[in-house]
Amino acid sequence: CPRCMQCDTKFDFITRKHHCRRCGKCFCDKCCSKKVPLPRMCFVDPVRQCAECALVSQKETEFYDKQLKVLMNGATFFVTLGTSDKSELMVCRLSNNQRYLVLDGDSHYEIEIIQISTVQILTEGFTPGGGNTRAIGMILQYKVPGSEELTQMKFTAGEDFSCNKKLSASWLAAMHKATKLLYESRDQ
Repeated sequence: CPRCMQCDTKFDFITRKHHCRRCGKCFCDKCCSKKVPLPRMCFVDPVRQCAECALVSQKETEFYDKQLKVLMNGATFFVTLGTSDKSELMVCRLSNNQRYLVLDGDSHYEIEIIQISTVQILTEGFTPGGGNTRAIGMILQYKVPGSEELTQMKFTAGEDFSCNKKLSASWLAAMHKATKLLYESRDQ
């Protein structure tokens, strides 16, 4: 690698090359000067990362510290499969190995995260002036293994007292952050 992959500066005796510990690309010191913790890759101390990777690592660290616990604890939703009019009360949570979305009620579903193609968070309370909104549900589309067709599930926070709406809203907010991170990592 004769030049910085960010600013195209030529490497020489004075301008040394550095590798981003996340993406592995070569950069000059200016373009790869951030030192960010990267515990998921087993680095004990903060390591050198390019600006783009440092930003993603910081978002991931925040997600693992805050939202992951919420997703794994789960929340209760009314779940509607496909175009059905019937909904079923189910507890939705992330599996312990973080590879499946597990739904338990009278029925049981395990949706592999990698098979999820779209997640749309449903909100209420939006005003054109930028007022507060809150998450009330989501629509999830995924591929069933062995099929090319997309299956849709709609999750709605319950209106009665047996369903904790605040917990459901927190779970939906965590799911929204998770999908943003997932889409960003797919784009890299």
